Amino acid sequence: MCGICGFIKTGRRVQEEDARIIKAMNAKLVHRGPDAQDTLLFDNIALGFSRLSIIGLENGMQPVSNEDGSVIMICNGEIFNYIELKAALIKRGHTFRTLSDVEVIVHLYEEEGMAFLNQLNGQFAFALYDKRKRILCCARDQMGILPLYYTRVEEQFIFASEIKAILEHPKVVREVDRVGLDQVFTFPGLISPRTMFKNIHSLENGHYITVDDDGVIRDTEYWDLEYPEGEVAMNGKSENYYINELEALFETSIKLRMRADVPTGFYLSGGLDSSMILLKAHQLFPDMHKQAFSIDFVESQLSESTYQQLVSKESNAVLNQQLFFYDDISKRLQHSVYHSECPIKETYNTASISLSESVRNKGIKVIQSGEGADEFFAGYVGYRFDKMRAMNLVKNESSPEEIRLRQELWDDPDFFYERNFLEFDQVKKSLYSAALRDDYAAVNCLNYPVVNKKRLVNRSQVSKRAYIDYKLRLVDHLVSDHGDRMALANSVEVRYPFMDKTLVEYSARLPASLKINGFTEKYILKKMGSRFMPTEIFEREKFHFVAPGSPYLLQRNIEYINDLLSYDLIRKQGFFNPDEIERLKKMYAQEGFTINAPYESDLLITVITFGILLDTFFN
Repeated sequence: MCGICGFIKTGRRVQEEDARIIKAMNAKLVHRGPDAQDTLLFDNIALGFSRLSIIGLENGMQPVSNEDGSVIMICNGEIFNYIELKAALIKRGHTFRTLSDVEVIVHLYEEEGMAFLNQLNGQFAFALYDKRKRILCCARDQMGILPLYYTRVEEQFIFASEIKAILEHPKVVREVDRVGLDQVFTFPGLISPRTMFKNIHSLENGHYITVDDDGVIRDTEYWDLEYPEGEVAMNGKSENYYINELEALFETSIKLRMRADVPTGFYLSGGLDSSMILLKAHQLFPDMHKQAFSIDFVESQLSESTYQQLVSKESNAVLNQQLFFYDDISKRLQHSVYHSECPIKETYNTASISLSESVRNKGIKVIQSGEGADEFFAGYVGYRFDKMRAMNLVKNESSPEEIRLRQELWDDPDFFYERNFLEFDQVKKSLYSAALRDDYAAVNCLNYPVVNKKRLVNRSQVSKRAYIDYKLRLVDHLVSDHGDRMALANSVEVRYPFMDKTLVEYSARLPASLKINGFTEKYILKKMGSRFMPTEIFEREKFHFVAPGSPYLLQRNIEYINDLLSYDLIRKQGFFNPDEIERLKKMYAQEGFTINAPYESDLLITVITFGILLDTFFN
């Protein structure tokens, strides 16, 4: 992982002042790449690169170019299948100057233009300039693991791995995107291309954009996860047939993600997904020295330490447990918002940033993590509720208006995603200021498309929920503001074996009964895991740890939290209704008050962290 940034000026060459600007932008990304930094200016282009050295330690610095220098690129990320791609390119006559994995990109582009993207198995965001065609190409990986942000200001196209770098450009105006704020309240988090900054966009996963010499921007989708229509049948094949195929893909994914010239560690929660990765890695690499990293919540009665110790013993891994006290939440909240660049709905990011700090303190740059298993193998309670609704075991009373809204959102009047949105509209309206309520039609994120409904038509309920979870929960929330940002804050690269492109595409073709069987979620993963995991792990019920939220913070009377929620400041900022904030404060501050997460929203933690966002980036 690294940090990239740059800009292209339409019709004008770069000047001396542009050198200062690109250096200022690049300086904001040093946490993503502390090992080396460089900038390059030519013609009308400025590029900045901050390197986290993972592969090709001695000569992998960027920018990197093709043989004649006509194609030049900066890339954030890793191409895991670079060895195979490089061998094929050498046979076709290409010459490589480095041992870096990402150099394959410039040579593939020479051969095929941007049509090469789906040959890449990796996690990447890159900017490539073709000097002959005078065109800039920016791409984000299929699963959206790596972020890329961009804006257009006064004939300049500006991009970066993080928004804070874009904000260093003097032409960029800082303004809150109110629809982005509404998305955070309504859905699991922000959804690309939306950000919290008006006119600054997040490139969608599986997309690339081109910027030509006239400044014309074109956005192209080159990949999306497409589920088969209807119910997928077993076609006479046994469970073992599918388990064997999945296990082979899982093993390949882990082998690819172990490619690095530096040590690799493992996040270990003690749950199914992270345990499965570590134990399979031990099976594949039994002699490798393994470091596992976990969070242990000191004040929680629901510690997973016993399971973490069990798995680390079974895998012969050294367990590094990071003790996390609830008081650490308030100490780390501002730091986590700075790196996520958006408000958060719960405080677990503070634990995540503490965990990546412990990884870095051990001198480890690469970590394996279990995200993606829940989305692609029916791991959330919503999949169970879908089955219960189909069997008339539970009902959601909904108004005709709500049913029409579901048709508009999901092309399915019966599909229930997390809440009745029209009921929640009233909650948001009471929370918002008069100015936002008066303009609510423009603010309301439900008035803007969030998924491609063509991908939902005629799909099974399991496939439909998986697609929506992948788009609304996984891409921009779990692996961007939670995964990428909280790890790279401490210069740690996270890799996700369950998000391997080939494995994910295979998951889409699995029969639903192998994902949720009866009411057993992640059925096929548990069957596969039973081959190499302790029974105590694969038979565990899914554990939902919820970090203490705003009630905990309010009940401790923390000064800066009180200041952020003060009546006068809330009124001055103009986004929320100060009287409603006061009502919620009194309710949340009552001793013993709790929020039934994940079924109830912690409204005030979003208000608090939005206030931190304003203080950090808008004042």
